[in-house]
Amino acid sequence: MKINDTRSLPSYTADGHRYDHMKYRRCGRSGIMLPMISLGLWHNFGHDDSFSNGRMILRTAFDRGITHFDLANNYGPPYGAAEENFGRIFRKDFQVYRDELIISTKAGWDMWPGPYGNLGSRKYLIASLDQSLRRMGLDYVDIFYSHRRDPDTPLEETIGTLHDIVQQGKALYVGISQYSAEDTARAAKILADLGTKLFIHQPRYSMFDRWVEDGLLDELENQGTGAIAFSPLEQGVLTSKYLDGFPEDSRAIRDGRYLQTDQITSEVIEKVKKLNAIAQQRDQTMAQMAIAWLLKDERITSVLVGVSRTEQLLDNIAALDNIRFTVEERKEIESILAN
Repeated sequence: MKINDTRSLPSYTADGHRYDHMKYRRCGRSGIMLPMISLGLWHNFGHDDSFSNGRMILRTAFDRGITHFDLANNYGPPYGAAEENFGRIFRKDFQVYRDELIISTKAGWDMWPGPYGNLGSRKYLIASLDQSLRRMGLDYVDIFYSHRRDPDTPLEETIGTLHDIVQQGKALYVGISQYSAEDTARAAKILADLGTKLFIHQPRYSMFDRWVEDGLLDELENQGTGAIAFSPLEQGVLTSKYLDGFPEDSRAIRDGRYLQTDQITSEVIEKVKKLNAIAQQRDQTMAQMAIAWLLKDERITSVLVGVSRTEQLLDNIAALDNIRFTVEERKEIESILAN
């Protein structure tokens, strides 16, 4: 394991006022409140990233009332690295605060070679969660997700396994990610028949990716299931980062796995420039307005953000200062997005 301890940090004591300013929403019809901004560890917590920087990001998040940290088995790189690094940070900084945290992980994408290290079989899901718990040094996670719908495994097997994981005490709640509205309804019924609630759905959702509005959010509301949106900034496109070209430290340049430069067309940049003008009129950054746009819908419990610097995190949190949009702003934004 490559360790990047570029500088030692003093011991950590959480800010005593950490709950004074964060806003929370109830997750569906459950007893759990989630922060309206949650921290995802998809990027920037791999073995090639700065361990000290990761610690500072997590400390800053918790000090600002962010109680939910979201991971998956294959976050890295390499696969498993984010969970390993989170586990090290947890032991150093957060162990005494375990009961104040909501920690989630997932399984569903490729993780290890062979036919049992991917998708949605009972064997894969249980083995993966056991590995995740060892990497993080936890007895249980608060939320365990089926990371994607497996078209070849019966839904009863995948979702039944989530129920069993709750019964085993390895997760307190279960969720699904990127399931269609129809499959979400089926999953919720399977769980309900077994006596477990479908707690949360984690869909990709942004101003530029609005598939959830075509039935999924209605289904989640009907089921009393929470929603936590990932990629709210469309991998950095819905910020001011690319308005004047491609910075050398940008994701499109450094890591083309999830965002390629050819995806950021002149048409896309023109849309972002128009949206950015509205954001400035609202006294927000482009990123803040993109986050606020999702949270204006109260069916969105929380928005997952991923950051490489604490300054980005603080900027994202400030989106909560204004999540209301006038009728005129909504019309103007919808017109921009439609063209």
